[in-house]
Amino acid sequence: MLATISSAALQGIDAELVHVEVNSGESGEPKLILVGLPDAAVKESDDRVFSALSNSGFKPPRTRTTINLAPGNLRKEGPFYDLPIALGILISTRQFPAGPTAPDIADYLIAGELSLSGATRPVRGALALARLAKKLGKRGVLLPPVSAREAALVEGIDAHPVGSLDEAVRFFAGELRLAPVPHATALAATPPPEPGGGDFSEIKGQQALRRAVEVAAAGGHNLIMIGPPGAGKSMVAKRLPGILPSPTLDESLEILSIHSAAGQTLSGAPVFGRRPVRAPHHTISDVGLLGGGAIPGPGEISLAHHGVLFLDELPEFKRSALEVLRQPLEDGHVSISRSAGKITLPCSIMLVAAMNPWRYVAFLSCSQKKERRKGLWRFPLWKSRCSAPKIRRCSFSRLVSISATGRKNSWRRP
Repeated sequence: MLATISSAALQGIDAELVHVEVNSGESGEPKLILVGLPDAAVKESDDRVFSALSNSGFKPPRTRTTINLAPGNLRKEGPFYDLPIALGILISTRQFPAGPTAPDIADYLIAGELSLSGATRPVRGALALARLAKKLGKRGVLLPPVSAREAALVEGIDAHPVGSLDEAVRFFAGELRLAPVPHATALAATPPPEPGGGDFSEIKGQQALRRAVEVAAAGGHNLIMIGPPGAGKSMVAKRLPGILPSPTLDESLEILSIHSAAGQTLSGAPVFGRRPVRAPHHTISDVGLLGGGAIPGPGEISLAHHGVLFLDELPEFKRSALEVLRQPLEDGHVSISRSAGKITLPCSIMLVAAMNPWRYVAFLSCSQKKERRKGLWRFPLWKSRCSAPKIRRCSFSRLVSISATGRKNSWRRP
């Protein structure tokens, strides 16, 4: 018997419709065949599904069973299809009781990972799944509880939380009512933005720098701070989120959709209603900063969408990694082409960078004249790593000095 369940596949931060087709009772050697360009995690779903079926009181198929994830030219990844595959097997083997008041399974998009006991685990991309269901005119989505709370942020879609395979079966059999997560409840459950690294009012002195940061934050301008160690560049950057305006509802949904597609929300950590601040280490690769991979996904520049991308010790980053930021800073989006397909990711960011003025990063006092002269004659490291077009994309370039014993120490660029 043939059964078809509607699910989806993530392509960047968007979802595309996938039909999980299960056909059991075929002649031949009893085994499970999974086709449709699945990755390793999808291929391993048969072991998880068989254990979940047995521990939930159902019988795994004892005949040749073929599972097709259509369309076949779309690559699928992750444990996204455990729950729809299990439901499809139960329908095809006639273990699925359907009552007169049971909801139609064709009206829902279903996704979820199954544990060996049959309990569900959250999956990434719940917001994209809910948006796809609304676009297709579906009635709702069936997701694990954590993912359902995320999907409920999309208005007009019923996000039903299901805790186990048994609950899903009883829901579609009309024996159990799963109340959808209310849209208002999902919005109210999101906490207000919190300063991630301290309060901006803790900064003492540095009036010119504070003014430059406030103007840059108000207009979303890029900022680069140049100064010796101890001047407070990193301290100011960490306190910058405290003065950023709160994102609008549409901006919050865009931010959440990117973090959800990257798997940042699987732990249930709230990111809705906050502007993201990303501070990657200077050893990051081009792919990690821009995005990509075998199956293209968002990088740090997209994870900082509608927020701040802070690059501390700017000259220590690879030149190639810095150069890939030039076009995205102007366009506000980045296009990534790989063998698995092409995706376009948003990356409207505020770039904040900090750097030292010369190669010798240790601040030398005026009494150390010999050592100071030795350090100043060298070619500046930032000129060799940061091209002029990259520097010109920073609207503000602020020179920072440090204070000692009540006076400012003088320093100059080579």
